[in-house]
Amino acid sequence: MLLTRKDFPEGFTFGTATSSYQIEGHKFGGAGRTHWDDFADTPGNVVRAENGDVACDHYHRYAEDLDLVAAAGFDAYRFSISWARVLPEGRGEVNAEGLDFYDRLTDAMLERGLKPYATLYHWELPSALADLGGWRNRDIAQWFGDFTEVVMSKLGDRMETVAPINEPWCVAWLSHFLGGQAPGLRDIRAATRAMHHVLLAHGRSIEVMRGLGMSNLGGVFNLEWSEPADSSEEAYQAAARYDGIYNRWFMGGVFKGEYPQIVLDGLEPHMPTNWQDDMALISQPIDWCGINYYTRKLITADKSPWPSLKEVDGILPKTYMGWEIYPEGLLNFLERTAREYTGELPIFVTENGMAAHDDIVAGEVQDEHRIAYIEAHLADVRRAIARGVPVKGYFCWSLLDNYEWSFGYDKRFGLVHVDFDTLARLPKASYHALKGALTEGQS
Repeated sequence: MLLTRKDFPEGFTFGTATSSYQIEGHKFGGAGRTHWDDFADTPGNVVRAENGDVACDHYHRYAEDLDLVAAAGFDAYRFSISWARVLPEGRGEVNAEGLDFYDRLTDAMLERGLKPYATLYHWELPSALADLGGWRNRDIAQWFGDFTEVVMSKLGDRMETVAPINEPWCVAWLSHFLGGQAPGLRDIRAATRAMHHVLLAHGRSIEVMRGLGMSNLGGVFNLEWSEPADSSEEAYQAAARYDGIYNRWFMGGVFKGEYPQIVLDGLEPHMPTNWQDDMALISQPIDWCGINYYTRKLITADKSPWPSLKEVDGILPKTYMGWEIYPEGLLNFLERTAREYTGELPIFVTENGMAAHDDIVAGEVQDEHRIAYIEAHLADVRRAIARGVPVKGYFCWSLLDNYEWSFGYDKRFGLVHVDFDTLARLPKASYHALKGALTEGQS
């Protein structure tokens, strides 16, 4: 890599990220059933009907994996906590073995000089709560607050940062309107309730952690840069609706205490009664903003019901996910977020990376494509900093090849190759390139 740690401000945090269900092995340690287990057991939902039962077996191999994080020179490790591992029924009795796992994991990070960046929810809702309506049920805000208190009463004193929920758009819209992830619904009323309740749960979780005396709390948003596919007014308005649903709804709720009217035009008839009364809790102050960024989308209008839009295939090079490689979108979002939402608050790029079809050849994985992707996005992070945006860190997604949700084990995002038969780890060329960039000149 041409860029190194020296090209970024002193104290800039470099890290890598994972999530619990994608790597831990959910059948281990007394974890309860999740709606992802249910989703994967439903024919047609997941490639080869694969699930997270074993995943990368991080539950047993976490020391080896954290050694890889530390050896690469990363400063921090972003991880998530499985709700169903700690509370198998989502409420009630605590699974001591599960909570102890995260206690040991935290200590193992600190022993290696890694700062723990925790996320409380990365999509694996306990099935018992899904049975009660899950994110459609307003009570989930309190359930999530109770889960937050159980976990952070145990771990909170050792966390560098905590964010309640990873990627609320995926939790709500992708999963309840587009049907692409668990629980796999395609229902505008369900999606609308989830869009609101996921932010209400975020606010309740922040409130609980403040009550525990915690600080350095943030929110993590996945953003896709939307552009009209042509010069028509219809395409422009469709791209604006996409931007409103994907990006502005969640940031507007948290940072402004308001939802964009362009989205309320379609969703307000389905909103909970007196939803406006919740906005003070949703928008209470947080200490930093996390942006997960991967791609842009070209949008045009169509004649389907609201939001009356569709994606158009772009001409830029694409990752194995079929996503265009568009680093400029990250620069655009960093500048817009500071300008319109967060002001002087620290911003972190909490996820950025690419899927590829990475094969082992002669004992190595030469993923120069990933090196180029990461370096191009880091270059735009550097440009944003030069323009005065307070970007304080960058996290690669992901440390390991892992369970990529509805794509099963087919899409590899990792800096480290995982053989899903033997579970052997093999650092890729991208891992070694980042290691060189982060440790250059260090003893």
